[in-house]
Amino acid sequence: LRKAFEKRPISEESFRILVNKIERHIQARKKGEITSQEIGEIILKELKKKDPLAYIRFASVYRAFTDVSNFREEISKLALDRRPKLKAGPRRPAKKRNKSKKLGVKRNARTKKH
Repeated sequence: LRKAFEKRPISEESFRILVNKIERHIQARKKGEITSQEIGEIILKELKKKDPLAYIRFASVYRAFTDVSNFREEISKLALDRRPKLKAGPRRPAKKRNKSKKLGVKRNARTKKH
């Protein structure tokens, strides 16, 4: 984990907080045993949120990347995950309709409203 953050802008305090978060996730499993695979996935989840480069570094060792295509694939997935998601914003008020349309009055170029 430390190696993944080597030369990355993370304070010792932030690193400790991250490790504590990972430990809490593990403890929250409330199982007598937890596999190393489960621990690795928990770490990857937290790293992905904290620092994308540290995530790629850790993933490359944890998942034993064998060539550049493995890196490309993981970076592509990461880029897709980090794209801003479209959120439904507040509804816009309905557009005010032209009264003449409501009354069935048609306007042409000569009877423009001024």
